[in-house]
Amino acid sequence: MIKTGVKKDFLKAFTLAFPSTIPVLTGFLVLGMAYGVLMQTKGYGLIWSVLMSAIAFCGSMQFVAITLLTIAFNPMQAFTLSLMVNARHLFYGISMLEKYKGLGKARAFLIYVLCDETFSISSSVTIPDGINRKYFYLSISLLNYIYWVLGTFLGSVAGKYVHFNTTGLDFVLTSLFVVLFLEQWKTPNNRLSAMIGIIGTLISLFLFGQNHLVIPAMIIILVTLLIGRKKLCN
Repeated sequence: MIKTGVKKDFLKAFTLAFPSTIPVLTGFLVLGMAYGVLMQTKGYGLIWSVLMSAIAFCGSMQFVAITLLTIAFNPMQAFTLSLMVNARHLFYGISMLEKYKGLGKARAFLIYVLCDETFSISSSVTIPDGINRKYFYLSISLLNYIYWVLGTFLGSVAGKYVHFNTTGLDFVLTSLFVVLFLEQWKTPNNRLSAMIGIIGTLISLFLFGQNHLVIPAMIIILVTLLIGRKKLCN
């Protein structure tokens, strides 16, 4: 059984972490429902949709995987697409190692469910005084994970009984990223890194085209941040 003190500390951290995840709640429910509906239209029922979200939990790649599941299986293509779409995790995952340092067994779960939205919150949120750091980060990650799986469940159920034109439904993913970017932009300290991201992406788009911009953009952003960090340290 969970000790009373531990349970109390977790519930307190959980309650205080929830407001920070509200933008993700609204986005993930809509996005997860869109994913569940799209899976239903391709012949994959409730169990497959929910398992995909619960185990893979990779957002944008799950939408890409819908296409991969409906065409002739090509392992190399699947691997390459997964690497390109999820390459950003390599970069922001490294930046979270310090924040997740010393969190014990919870660290494995935090790493497993780390996504763009969780990174966006955890990397910038200020932990309230007197709140356990492990429980606060764990609450953010757990809440976002629940939102995504729940949204998928609701979408899969809706897709089974409600039929409508799903054209453009996957655009909600882009919409969510825009909302998160705008939320970060409200904080002046985040604007420099946001501009680095925009400029790095535009340079990559110009040099490599829209089909190959992700990894080069990440490299440009990483190199820029490392150079900037080195200058600040000096």
